[in-house]
Amino acid sequence: MAQVKSGDKIKVHYHGKLNSGETFDSSEGRDPLEFEVGSGMVIKGFDDGVTGMSVGEKKTVTIPSEEAYGPVNPEMVLEMPKDRFPEDMQLENGMPLMMSDQNGQQFQVTIVEIKEEAVMLDANHPLAGKDLTFDLELVEIVAPASKIIMP
Repeated sequence: MAQVKSGDKIKVHYHGKLNSGETFDSSEGRDPLEFEVGSGMVIKGFDDGVTGMSVGEKKTVTIPSEEAYGPVNPEMVLEMPKDRFPEDMQLENGMPLMMSDQNGQQFQVTIVEIKEEAVMLDANHPLAGKDLTFDLELVEIVAPASKIIMP
C-alpha cells in the first residue's frame, strides 16, 4: 500500500485541538483538506505528521509550537494611538481586527489592552506559543510525487 511522501498531493480529514482539549479547527462537515506534502502549504509539524501514512489510516500527532506557529514574539505587540480608530468603534479586549502593512498585505491583530490614549495590538498568530494536537485521517493520495528516471 502506498505511503505519503514529500511531493504527494493528498486529502486528509483533521481535528485540531489545544492542550486544553478546545477545538481550534476541524474539517468535519467540510471537504477534506487537499495539499502537496512538503510544499509549505501547511505547518511543518502537519507535513511531518502525514508523512508515511497510508489511505484509510488514522493517527494523532502532537506538534510543539516551534513546528507549528512558533513562539510568541513580544516585538509583534504594537501600540496604536486611539485616534487612528473610527470614533464610533467599540474597542474591546480580545477583539480581532484586520490591518494592512505598507505592501497592502492584510494580517490579523488582536486587541490585548486598551489604554487612555492608545490600544495595544498583538500581531502574533493566534496559535503562536501553543502546542497543537491533530487527529488525522488520510482520505486519498490524489497524485503521488513524480519520479524522474535518469537514463
